[in-house]
Amino acid sequence: MTLATSAKVADLLLRIKAITLQPDRPFTWASGWKSPIYCDNRISLSHPAIRTFICTELVKAIEQEYGNPDLIAGVATAAIAQGVLVAEQMKLPFAYVRPSPKDHGRQNLIEGEVQKGQAVVVVEDLVSTGSSSLKAVQALRSEGCSVTGMISVFTYGFPVADENFRKENCRLVALCDYNTLLEHAAKSGYIKSGELETLRKWRESPDSWGK
Repeated sequence: MTLATSAKVADLLLRIKAITLQPDRPFTWASGWKSPIYCDNRISLSHPAIRTFICTELVKAIEQEYGNPDLIAGVATAAIAQGVLVAEQMKLPFAYVRPSPKDHGRQNLIEGEVQKGQAVVVVEDLVSTGSSSLKAVQALRSEGCSVTGMISVFTYGFPVADENFRKENCRLVALCDYNTLLEHAAKSGYIKSGELETLRKWRESPDSWGK
């Protein structure tokens, strides 16, 4: 992944407010963490040129880093659309993995056809701690798939995520990460110089920041 591509993705996500930085008015995540950043990459789906650019870069990264998989799998729900776009561009089958089995019908955890021995690349929208993302990897492996790795649009780059992916023996490649985002935001005037330090400190201890 080139720095130019990462910076371009950062610029696009900031421009359409898929990523919002507001250190003076922190968000509250579902986990209860206070955060100066909120990321909703699904907004990019409403912008045809941007979603096409992101899809194309995801495909390039998959081909460069993972070769030619047999299947693209998305992590429900945020990465389903991105995964479908990637699979369509690569002319590959697609499936997606639910957070938990459906509570009726066939009680599927994986939707779509997967086969034992298939080489799979998992598409994710956003990686924070990596816990929910890696559940999809575990589900696919339990069906006999060979998970080549994961590709995401954005990652916060938390050390706990690095450790979780290492333990699961799964490689993660992201189009853009938190450090690149901050550098671009500072250079481009999205944030003030004084806010940069606040944003950096948050990443060091996100679970206790703002308390």
